[in-house]
Amino acid sequence: MEVLRADRASRAGTRAALTTRPEYASPVRGARLSSCFCMRWGTMHWGIDLAAPMMTPIYAVADGVVLEAGPASDYGNVIYLQHENGDVTVYGHMEVVGVNAGDIVNAGDVIAKVGSRGFSTGPHLHLEVYVGGRDGERTDPSRWLSQRGVRV
Repeated sequence: MEVLRADRASRAGTRAALTTRPEYASPVRGARLSSCFCMRWGTMHWGIDLAAPMMTPIYAVADGVVLEAGPASDYGNVIYLQHENGDVTVYGHMEVVGVNAGDIVNAGDVIAKVGSRGFSTGPHLHLEVYVGGRDGERTDPSRWLSQRGVRV
């Protein structure tokens, strides 16, 4: 009987957790926007940069599946995360990557730690958004997040 009660309590807790967890999350808490989705030094900067101390946790902005995670030339380390609506968020310059291709993550899960790997001038997260998939249109991550109730 005690096991049955524990199982019921566990399932009730899981249901409650599912209804209270965030649909969207800030990628780096307490970060400072250090570069915009804009022309920079004569070329387009296709993402935003969020400056934060080394090893600050980086969070998945929404539920999704990790398409790719690991070393990449300019990014140093990169994570491509595809969300349920087809959009892909790209995270770059991390010191530590905490996920692998194929992993399923939830909004607010720690997926990496801030770093300065690759073509970088200091510790920050470089964040990009592709609407409709990895080959989709690049859009301003600040606007994309704002439309989902997340401020950066």
